[in-house]
Amino acid sequence: MSDLVDAVRVELKRAADPAKAPEMQRYMKSEMPFRGVAKPERAALAKKLFAEHVMSDVDELRKTTLELWRGAEYREERYLAIDLTGDRRYAKWQTKDLLPMYDEMIVTGAWWDFVDELAIRRVGPILLREWDDVAPIMRAWATDKDLWRRRTSIICQVGAKTEVDTELLAEAIEANIHDKDFFLRKGIGWALRQHSKVDAAWVRTFVSTHPDLSPLSRKEATKYL
Repeated sequence: MSDLVDAVRVELKRAADPAKAPEMQRYMKSEMPFRGVAKPERAALAKKLFAEHVMSDVDELRKTTLELWRGAEYREERYLAIDLTGDRRYAKWQTKDLLPMYDEMIVTGAWWDFVDELAIRRVGPILLREWDDVAPIMRAWATDKDLWRRRTSIICQVGAKTEVDTELLAEAIEANIHDKDFFLRKGIGWALRQHSKVDAAWVRTFVSTHPDLSPLSRKEATKYL
């Protein structure tokens, strides 16, 4: 076990609040238990531990992240694994070479709290920087059998603002427009609502020309129109 992984587990155990843990688990509808460590405490813990255990290269980052992720017994361990990948020290390593790792985390995490952070703050920025290589992957994910890859393809541009590629957005939505899953319908509405902040006309036209959008997607998409 790497020093950082060991330190994360020791410190989470020390910070645990058994009174909070069951409610956190119920709220997240999680099979994996919580330690009961809230986000502000986790952030402080991450800041301290990541400064004490700096990764030497991208391979160490990948190995440590996956060790923490795969061996997690508590949900906070996986939150910290995601936080580690977003540490500012490793910004230069955020390339398509990390997509297989993020893909594993998306598929095995299989819940919105993990997937949304990975989709928007990890996959999305890589997509913008390496469009020619990553856009075809997102198109493939849009029709993948895995629900969470499909949600990622839909919401990965939520943080892109004026750089949103509407062709890719439309393709991802249209590939999933008839699916009845709540998380896909909510994701479609979220992606459209977010884009309406920078291009209301495009979203208005898209909604009006896609009458088969679910009521949930339509409601979310038109919130700011």
